[in-house]
Amino acid sequence: MTAERQTFDVLVVGAGMVGATAACLLARAGFSVAVLEARQPAAFRPQSPVGLRVSALSPGSESVLAEAGAWRQISQSRHGVYRRMQVEDRRGGAGLEFNAGEFGMERLGSIVENDLVQWTLWQCLQNLGGLELICPATIETIDLQVTRPRILLQGGREIRCRILVGADGADSAVRAALGTGQQYWGYGQQGIVAVVRTAIANQGLAWQRFLPGGPVAFLPLADGTSSIVWSQTDAEARRLLGLSDEAFCAALNAALLATSPPDSTAPWVFGSAVECGPRAAFPLLMRLSDSYAAGSTLLIGDAAHVVHPLAGQGVNLGLLDAAALLETLVVARKAGDDFTSERVLRRYARWRRSEAELMARGVHGLRSLFMPELLTPLRRAGLGLVSRSWTLKEMFIRRAAGRNRAAPALARGVSLAELMRTA
Repeated sequence: MTAERQTFDVLVVGAGMVGATAACLLARAGFSVAVLEARQPAAFRPQSPVGLRVSALSPGSESVLAEAGAWRQISQSRHGVYRRMQVEDRRGGAGLEFNAGEFGMERLGSIVENDLVQWTLWQCLQNLGGLELICPATIETIDLQVTRPRILLQGGREIRCRILVGADGADSAVRAALGTGQQYWGYGQQGIVAVVRTAIANQGLAWQRFLPGGPVAFLPLADGTSSIVWSQTDAEARRLLGLSDEAFCAALNAALLATSPPDSTAPWVFGSAVECGPRAAFPLLMRLSDSYAAGSTLLIGDAAHVVHPLAGQGVNLGLLDAAALLETLVVARKAGDDFTSERVLRRYARWRRSEAELMARGVHGLRSLFMPELLTPLRRAGLGLVSRSWTLKEMFIRRAAGRNRAAPALARGVSLAELMRTA
């Protein structure tokens, strides 16, 4: 819509995957919403090469995106579905395997290009009533010292809101204005991403092996190729990025062969890497904000937390933030409470920060367990214990699927209409 509304129930800063999802959910629930974004995303073109940045979306995240109005279109475009997940230690040590059917699930998740999710949500933002999309928008000042948060845009427009949502990424301007600190872990590593074709096509298996330098994960794409994430030290990542495509495939095969069981005739389940496209790398780190809310301002997604990609939960955590924010406000409104009160917003903050901290510290500990060679016996004992216990495996998979008991209602399959009716 194009109405020049000056005061909104909610102002979302940032229209990335998480911010756009939150805005769509809130507008569909009847809140007046404005979204600020610096630039429009590029249109997604199915005939273009597969993008380097993909997300492993959990079934819970798929449900949230469905209620935001985006999942149907996403699912009709190219994406990879995985029904099995396999985690291996090096040299044929103990591992874990999960099958969707074992837990009564149709799939464990979907591998979707970030550009597709972003473009689909952008179209939803443009077509929703009760929502104003302001783009391009450059923020001059964020004033939180007033009764209602106030944003001054370049060009002179002033916007006030009852709730300000920071969804503007890891270097969030909203978080800076809020003044909340962050816990930070840097790993001195890069995650190398690429699309790899293998001798044996990837037919729906999310596969990961822990190598001495860091884990490598193969995620299934629609055409049988895999999107890989290979963790390496900064120096080694720079070296690998400088190799030719053929030399990179050779280095990947050599690393996998060196960590395969001694009697193995192939380095891994897909045989060998035979073709590799362009590559990129991003720094591996973890950030956890001290607080997610203060006054009438709150944080979601990467503005609140950045987790190591080891468990593939970064964007899933953010989408659950969006669903939890929606649920918190709808429940308060239904009860006749002031949904903008600090007391209500702190419910969201406590809920989501505890979940993010559990995930962040769990992944941090898991990474530490898998890196040192001295911990090999302990690591294998732990993996063996989990692999033999259906209860532990179910607890793990329910959380990874975004459908554990602490997950928001939308992630657990409750529709937005039902939530608004029964909250």
